[in-house]
Amino acid sequence: MGAIAVVLDHTTATALYDPKDPANEAVAAFYVQASGGLGSLFAPVLSLAAGDIECPGLLDYIDGLRFVQTETFDAEAARTATELLRAGYSWAAVHAVHAARPSARFPSGRYLLTLTPEMYRGTGVQAVHPDG
Repeated sequence: MGAIAVVLDHTTATALYDPKDPANEAVAAFYVQASGGLGSLFAPVLSLAAGDIECPGLLDYIDGLRFVQTETFDAEAARTATELLRAGYSWAAVHAVHAARPSARFPSGRYLLTLTPEMYRGTGVQAVHPDG
């Protein structure tokens, strides 16, 4: 089995940032796997910005982690965001959805790691909770 690509949303990024968060250990396990070359972690900047509102310092912390690659918010991501915002999805979710959807680089898409998989119903992404 090859390395898997995983997108962190604002909930899992916050859990990784806060050592007292109940999901910290489960999310940190994904970071440890990425550090060992067993996977890749991605964090969409708009999701991080949304998380930083509730948890100041989150964006800088995640952006500074060696084994998390931040995803920029480009015009294609903005198109997806507009579509999803019109459909009623939150600002915190839209960039994570874009990052997890199939693309030229990830034809099968990427897993979306979240503490709230139900928030992503109907988006066409594989939203999974870190505890399984």
